[in-house]
Amino acid sequence: MSDFIGHECGLALVRQRQPLTYYRERYGDPAWGLKQLYLLMEKQHNRGQDGAGMAVVKFDMPPGEAYLLRIRSDKHNAIERVFDVVMPDGDTLFRPDQKNASDLDLKLAHEFLGDVYLGHLRYGTHSGNALANCHPLIRKNNVASRNLAVAGNFNMTNSQELFEQLLDYGLSPVGDSDTQVILERIGYALDEEHRLLESTMGAGSLRNLHGKELANCVSEDVDLQRMLSRASASWDGGYVFAGMLGNGDTFACRDPAGIRPGFFYIDEEVVAVASERAALTNVFNVEPEKVEAIMPGHILVIKRGGTIEHTPFTDPLPLRQCTFERIYFSRGNDPDIYQERKNLGRNLASRVLQELDDDLSQAIFSYIPNTAEAAYVGLIEGIETQSRAKNVEKLWQRIQDNNVSRDDLELLLNGRVRTEKIAHKDQRMRTFITHDEARRHLVMHIYDITRGVVSPENILVVVDDSIVRGTTLRESIITILSRLNPKRIIVVSSSPPIMYPDCYGIDMSKLGRFIAFEAAVALIRERGEEELLEEVERKCLEQVDRPLDKLVNHVSSIYDRFSLDELSGKIAQLVRPEAITWKGPVDVIYQTVEGLHQAMPGHTGDWFFTGDYPTPGGYRVLNTSYLNWRKNVDIRAY
Repeated sequence: MSDFIGHECGLALVRQRQPLTYYRERYGDPAWGLKQLYLLMEKQHNRGQDGAGMAVVKFDMPPGEAYLLRIRSDKHNAIERVFDVVMPDGDTLFRPDQKNASDLDLKLAHEFLGDVYLGHLRYGTHSGNALANCHPLIRKNNVASRNLAVAGNFNMTNSQELFEQLLDYGLSPVGDSDTQVILERIGYALDEEHRLLESTMGAGSLRNLHGKELANCVSEDVDLQRMLSRASASWDGGYVFAGMLGNGDTFACRDPAGIRPGFFYIDEEVVAVASERAALTNVFNVEPEKVEAIMPGHILVIKRGGTIEHTPFTDPLPLRQCTFERIYFSRGNDPDIYQERKNLGRNLASRVLQELDDDLSQAIFSYIPNTAEAAYVGLIEGIETQSRAKNVEKLWQRIQDNNVSRDDLELLLNGRVRTEKIAHKDQRMRTFITHDEARRHLVMHIYDITRGVVSPENILVVVDDSIVRGTTLRESIITILSRLNPKRIIVVSSSPPIMYPDCYGIDMSKLGRFIAFEAAVALIRERGEEELLEEVERKCLEQVDRPLDKLVNHVSSIYDRFSLDELSGKIAQLVRPEAITWKGPVDVIYQTVEGLHQAMPGHTGDWFFTGDYPTPGGYRVLNTSYLNWRKNVDIRAY
């Protein structure tokens, strides 16, 4: 992706199923689970660079000893900063004289050694990047089973309504961000669960329990599925959460449309959860089929006693798994994602060959690092396959006409697609350009180019995974590629044009920033049809106060005026920098929505391309985003 946008966070959970002494004896390291958490977080480092945190729950601690601890960092290299504290002595964490220490001795020897570990990587989309916004979030109580640690990858479209519900409950929450609201909603439902159990077990009930005995029985019977069902009754958004209670009960859950990804792995030693399947397969060295997806609308519950359940907690919605996860956000070493990205590139081969008039003699193919590489490989494979087939047909025709020469054979059989590594990404600079202010200054230096491989006769074809705002393409990539002085530059996007806001985890809620919307508006104004923009505004205003289930997408009428080729042509004009002296043409080829679905049939979450939102809240965000654009108000639309 040539445009940097805030997006999903990363989640990791490790619940050990054996005592610490087991891991010490088998692996020579009682901190085995802690180090597995570290690896899961590192394997998902791509999902968050704005902060990191981890929490631990220790079983069976003596009275007066801490049993739920947390550490967070919002500094550069946050994962390393957290684990420098958690594991200060590295592999020499325990002294030789502790070889025969008991499970409790080991927990007392180091404060972050325990039984359940919860980790989080933050990629801030809203509310800033201060330490207070880093997960896990903690809700404290002097009853162990009422202590709550939560971390998640989510955005809610209706956080303000959820905040107001908390006020109606008689609560006084501090902060109305969706993160804080969700913590308080779950915490309130947890309190309700305790009140319910206490009423059925405590004084005046058939069991008539008191004091410690009552607390222990309530702790054992806490129903996390029932708790989450109550807490999530009016949630509208995309989410994956994981949480721990102070008593050791643990859970992970996923939204009912399956928008956000979540996976788990279970064996006799561990239950582990992560945002990406590849992280689990690599850390635990298992085949992908051993890792299961958390089913949409399901909660995975691991009770303190060891029972494991994977059950529904809410009514299902039509499955709408996010395609952007597959195109860009998740690491490409997951075998399914790798094949899907290759399919995206392969699906573009015919259109690229058509743009080149089937003449590859002067074409040089490359890609924008790094997530476009798999799509690039697929494109090259597709072009080679189609080009070879056409050459076979030509050769066969000449054989039938008895008009074939040695030169013909060499030309048709030895022709190849020329590929070069043209652009190189400066990895060290990435963390300094997360925000717009810094990016404007440094964007020109994100990529370097390989000089001496492109001549003025060459057509340079470069693959990118997506084009969102077009700013980096315009301010950096086209500029540096033009320095190679090619005859022509063709930018190939493996995803369709992003035309609609996202509000389920990706920071793309400002409609006016999308290059596709900018292009559509420019075409409307060129045609003298600006009254359409006013008509859409009027229709959006009319539905401001309507119930969510009555909202419709009026913005689509702006895009319906144009074909994909018309939109691509205008985008090509808009991303061409005005200041460059190079005179060659720039063209843009986009993936079609049909090609997207063919490449990844199991993932239908395409609302940013089609405006077909998975929940009612998405249409309100779209409505608000358009009205904000008309008022020239540059704020988040939810």
